[in-house]
Amino acid sequence: MAEPTTTQPAATQPTPTQPGAPAPVVALTGPTACGKSGLAVRLAERFGGEIVNADSMQVYGDLSILTARPDAAATARVPHHLYGILPAGEPCSAARWRAMAEAAIAGVHARGRLPILVGGTGLYLRALLQGLVHVPEIPARVRESVRERQARLPPADLHAQLAARDPAMAARLHATDTQRVARALEVVEATGRSLADYQAQPDAPPLAHPVHVIAALPPRGELYRRIESRLVQMVAQGALAELRDLLDQGLDPALPAMKAVGVPQLARYLRGAAPYPEALAAAQAATRRYAKRQITWLRHQTVRDAASATFIPAQFSKSLSPVIFNDIRAFLLTTQRSDTSFRNPGA
Repeated sequence: MAEPTTTQPAATQPTPTQPGAPAPVVALTGPTACGKSGLAVRLAERFGGEIVNADSMQVYGDLSILTARPDAAATARVPHHLYGILPAGEPCSAARWRAMAEAAIAGVHARGRLPILVGGTGLYLRALLQGLVHVPEIPARVRESVRERQARLPPADLHAQLAARDPAMAARLHATDTQRVARALEVVEATGRSLADYQAQPDAPPLAHPVHVIAALPPRGELYRRIESRLVQMVAQGALAELRDLLDQGLDPALPAMKAVGVPQLARYLRGAAPYPEALAAAQAATRRYAKRQITWLRHQTVRDAASATFIPAQFSKSLSPVIFNDIRAFLLTTQRSDTSFRNPGA
């Protein structure tokens, strides 16, 4: 395995070494099926921590199996926050999650414990690490025009359109990141301003705590095998019954929970539109594509968003725990807090 790579806080960022400085936060991230949840429990037990959800789908109570939400055994070992707290019919924006996460982090700190953010939703982590950006509402006609082009044009052509209107954002984005290319294009077409201009003036500031990000970047072949086998296990655990209950609610298919990875594909089987092997293969393929997008975000966005981060080129596993424990100890020392500064459960 290649050595982990670490970035340290920039010289312009103050390091909280004096008494009364903001307490630290650890964030554990990576693509789906990389082992975040299991490692998070071990970290929380070792460092007297509590886990705060940073996954956009695990906030919904209706999809515990398909979103791989921590099970009862995990939540009995250490406190978990922001899991399964919303119904599927209630959308959760990055702004709403940030407000809930800030409150959860404050509560964890008030109990003298270490908040451990866990999840692979890059936009949620960015909302904390970089702050929130307010962009004016995009008119429906502009959004529909851009989305039509996104569906019709090759990625390189859509990216070329962005480059012609907004070279600053085009330089930041890869042509294959079509969702973010389309977003940047609709902003500049609707407002006449670059999304980069809005991002330079966030409405909500970054989280007022030092945050150290630990990110898994596992080999794709190994990750994809885990994704495929895990989805089979989810079905064996009752994912189809869970999904049938969700579909029976008759919710708007545009809701985030209805677009969770695997939901549209397996829903076709439950509705009789596809045989099970075809639906399962489609769900596995959709999950692989999602993991690929997560890895791209980590490599090109999180590395810029996080002032302090360690990128590990492997699945999270028990064998890596000592390496990660040492990494966290080093981070806590920069905040003048050893791991013993936090209260262990039952201590």
